[in-house]
Amino acid sequence: MNPTATAVRGGFARAWIELRQMYRNAPELLGQFLTPALSLCALYLLRNREYADSGLSIAELALPGLLGSIIAFNGLFAIANVLVLDREDGTLLRAKAVPNGMIGYFVGKITTAAGSVLVQVLVVLVVGMLVIGGLSPDGPGAWLTFGWVVLLGLLAILPAGAILGGVLEGPRATFLLTMPLMGLIAISGIFYPITALPGWLQSVAQAFPMYWAGLGMRSALLAPETVAIEIDRSWRHLETAAVLGAWAVVGLLVAPVVLRRMARHESGSSMAARREKAMQRAF
Repeated sequence: MNPTATAVRGGFARAWIELRQMYRNAPELLGQFLTPALSLCALYLLRNREYADSGLSIAELALPGLLGSIIAFNGLFAIANVLVLDREDGTLLRAKAVPNGMIGYFVGKITTAAGSVLVQVLVVLVVGMLVIGGLSPDGPGAWLTFGWVVLLGLLAILPAGAILGGVLEGPRATFLLTMPLMGLIAISGIFYPITALPGWLQSVAQAFPMYWAGLGMRSALLAPETVAIEIDRSWRHLETAAVLGAWAVVGLLVAPVVLRRMARHESGSSMAARREKAMQRAF
């Protein structure tokens, strides 16, 4: 039996166990859904405020963007935080001690992260359609667009999260990463049309996958005439696929190199040094 294939199957089995544990644990569920729930509450309060003369409320326009931000923001942190914490507590070192353990470990963690993000997206979509409304997927083509945007978004984001998890040192570093990411959310047209921003901020936002994930969600879930508020009055599907695809290709090429380097440098002494630093910060 192929040892690599066995490790991959073990990774999928581990992911299934972790996902079941995640959704049977109240604190984990709270951590997963607190921010989306608060966002939905804010959008519910804005459901009667119309944006310009679009005929849609601000909440209806923002809901697809919220789904895009879940893919980008939660997808990145779902893998980055896990890698940082598992290096801190020795989980990664124990995986390294098992033959082909790193393969199974990474397959499991990436599958768990992707699964948790997919569940969040589907739950928020269903709840949002019920309490806010305004979404009008136009047949199988719209759902096909929804599917490829989610898939490409995850392929673009998860490798980036793995890279950050491989280079960041300590939970404090991942916490500090939150601030620039929240800034990206603010300028990415997630909760308000990007066309209302200055041109240079629009250019900055379009360099990152968060904007394109939100745009793809809007193209799939909003009425066709809503395209009038977008840049160039176009959903720009080709550009969306190109930018998300470029991030995915670069991430998939760079992430294995970073993760192999991280794994090579994992040792008992490096873990002890991190624990010592953590104790010094605590006191």
